[in-house]
Amino acid sequence: MNYEESLHYLDELNTFGIRLGLARMEELCARLGHPERSYRVIHIAGTNGKGSVTQMMDAVCRASGIRSGRYLSPHLVSYTERMSVGGEEIGEEQFAALLTRVRAAADAMTAEGHEHPTQFEALTALAFLYFAEEKAEVAVVETGLGGLLDSTNVVLPELTIITNVAMDHADRCGGTLAGIAEHKAGIIKEGVPVITAAAGEPLSIIAARAEELGADLFVYGEDFSAQMLRMENGGQCVSFHSVVSRAPEPFEIALAGPYQAENAALAIMAAELMAPEDERITEDAVRTALRTVHHPARFEILSCGGQTVVVDGAHNPAGMQALRVGLDAYFPAQPRVFLLGILKDKDIDRMLAILLRPGDQVVTVRPNSERAAGADLVAAVAAGMGAVTHAAGDPAAGLSEALARAHAADALLVAAGSLYLVGGIRAMLTARR
Repeated sequence: MNYEESLHYLDELNTFGIRLGLARMEELCARLGHPERSYRVIHIAGTNGKGSVTQMMDAVCRASGIRSGRYLSPHLVSYTERMSVGGEEIGEEQFAALLTRVRAAADAMTAEGHEHPTQFEALTALAFLYFAEEKAEVAVVETGLGGLLDSTNVVLPELTIITNVAMDHADRCGGTLAGIAEHKAGIIKEGVPVITAAAGEPLSIIAARAEELGADLFVYGEDFSAQMLRMENGGQCVSFHSVVSRAPEPFEIALAGPYQAENAALAIMAAELMAPEDERITEDAVRTALRTVHHPARFEILSCGGQTVVVDGAHNPAGMQALRVGLDAYFPAQPRVFLLGILKDKDIDRMLAILLRPGDQVVTVRPNSERAAGADLVAAVAAGMGAVTHAAGDPAAGLSEALARAHAADALLVAAGSLYLVGGIRAMLTARR
C-alpha cells in the first residue's frame, strides 16, 4: 500500500469500532515476531496528562543520548504524529510499508478464524514494528483507553506510570471511578515499579494491585512532589523533591499550565528510578529535556494576527478543571471567548459548569467525529449557564467568528473540548500566522 491506500485501509478498520481485549493483539504481535519485546518499555496510563508525560519521558531519553521511540494517541492532524523515533516522526512511506505488513498478518489471522484487529490495534502493532526496525533502545508507550484491556498492554515494561484517575470513558471501563482505577491499574506488572499521582479511592485500588504484584509504588504528594514557583517565558519554573533526592535548583518547564508541574514531577521521579540502571540519565539531561519539551494543544499559547489564543485538548471534567485553573492563573482578568466542540458521550453540562464564567462568550462547532455533539446542543447548554453563544456551521466558520468576537471584546480566545476539534483549529491558526 502507498500512504493514501493506508489511510483508506485505516478508515475501513474503523468499522470494527473499539473492542477491548488482548487476544487479537497478542496474536497479531506473535505473527509479527513480537517486535514489542526488542526494546525496553515505559508504559503510561491515566485519565489526563498521560500524553504530556509521554512527551516528557521521550524528551528525557533523547536528552540522555538514548534512542527512544514514542507512541501516543490520538493525533491532531496526521496519523504519522502518533509515533516517532529519536524525535523524528515516522515518514509516510515507511508508515505505509509497515502497515502493509500489519495488514498481511491481520488478513492471515482472519483467514484462520481469528477476529480481525481493530484500527487502534493495527496502529499499535505498526508502532511496535517501527520501533524495532529503527532500533529504539526504549519505547515510551501511552495507553489508548483504560489500561487492563488496552492493546498496548501486551508490553513487558521496566517502569509504569499512572498519571491520575478521573471519570472518563466510564462506559468502557467499569462504569464507576473505582472501575476506571482498576482498568488503569491493569498495566501494573509483577515487580515493575509504579509511579502515580492518583489520589483517594483510585490510589487505594492502585496501591492494592501494586502490593499484590510486589511492585514498588511511588505516590505524588507522599514520595515526591513539585510546586510551581513562577510562570516565565511561556512556561514555568517548579521545585521538586523526592525520597530519592531533592533538587537544589528549580526545573524550567517549557509547557504552560499549572497542571504540568505535576506531570513534570512524574517524569523527574521516573528518571530518578531509571538512572541507577542507566548512567546516561543525569539531572542535567532531565533539565534539558523539560526545558525543551513540546506538546501541541496542551495549554498551548499561540498568537494569530496579534490575537492571543490558548489551544487545549481538555475533553472531560477533570481536563476542564485543569484548563480553568490555568486560565485563571495566566489570564485572570481578561474577557474570554471560547471555541468549543465536544463529543456527545461526554458530561457536557459538568464540563461547561467548570469552565465558564458568567458573561463568557461561546462559539460552538461540531468536531470531526461521528461521536460529536451538535453545535446547537452545546450552545444551548452554555446559554443556560449565562454565556453569550453562537452555533457555527463548521470549525472554519467557527474560528472566524470566534476570532472576530475576541478582537471586538479585547478578549482571550480559547479553543477546547476535544482533540478532534483542536487539532484542526491549531492547523488553521498556524496557517493564518
